[in-house]
Amino acid sequence: MRIPKTLAPLLEDGLIDHVIQPLRSGKEADLFVVATAEGVRCAKVYKEARQRGFRQAGLYEEGRTVRDSRRTRAMAKRSRFGRHEREEIWQNAEVDALFRLADAGARVPKPYLCIDGVLLMELIVDAAGNPAPRLSDLTLTATEAVAIHAALMRDVARMLCAGIVHGDLSEYNVLLDTHGPVIIDLPQHLDAAANNNAAAFFVRDIDHLAAYLGRFAPALATTDYGREMWALHQARDLKPDTPLTGIYQPDATPPDIAQVLREIDAVRREEEHRQARLAARAEEGRAD
Repeated sequence: MRIPKTLAPLLEDGLIDHVIQPLRSGKEADLFVVATAEGVRCAKVYKEARQRGFRQAGLYEEGRTVRDSRRTRAMAKRSRFGRHEREEIWQNAEVDALFRLADAGARVPKPYLCIDGVLLMELIVDAAGNPAPRLSDLTLTATEAVAIHAALMRDVARMLCAGIVHGDLSEYNVLLDTHGPVIIDLPQHLDAAANNNAAAFFVRDIDHLAAYLGRFAPALATTDYGREMWALHQARDLKPDTPLTGIYQPDATPPDIAQVLREIDAVRREEEHRQARLAARAEEGRAD
């Protein structure tokens, strides 16, 4: 078995005792089952940007803040240092999201550490202790599909309440253990409040799950939980335990054009007053 160079420092430092087996290769990382002093874990080895399958990463990264102005400038210039910082932020984003979602009660793998491009996290297993299967690998009864879908809707609601949109959720990013579905793969998650693409990605995620599980329980394919939840979220009415129906009816109330025009006029007048104040100050400066 070929062990990635990235895992060598963790082996040398004793964070990993040995690599048991490769688990899976994905578009942004390779997964390995590893032994540690605390037990069996999953090691996620991130691929470099040029190797990743994600396109238009900027759509996902919009709204992610970097407090250090030097790092921000370097990332904008795409210097070597900037590319390194961008990679570190991409990798750490998943760790931050996993901690936030675990605190919110969503079923995600427990993270332990992220160092040098490797995320060490909980290995999700089945009843026999083997790595849990992905949802895409299973054949379900209609009853099982409905139960899994209900559990996933509860978890995506918890995620949205925590301000996180997965952004790439499908049957390939869900594992099934003895307690139900576990959502994985979150480095590309979106900030629900700061990313202008969040609504579209959220609805797409939910539609993907409905389409897949609808193969086993056809009634699920016609539900619209994504738009229903997003509308509740925008109205600040979505809570983790909010009852959901899967039905979305857009607000048919016509917009109050007169009110919109009044607001535009108020903004225009405020800007005119601001410009007048600036001109007056400039005139005073010239007089001095």
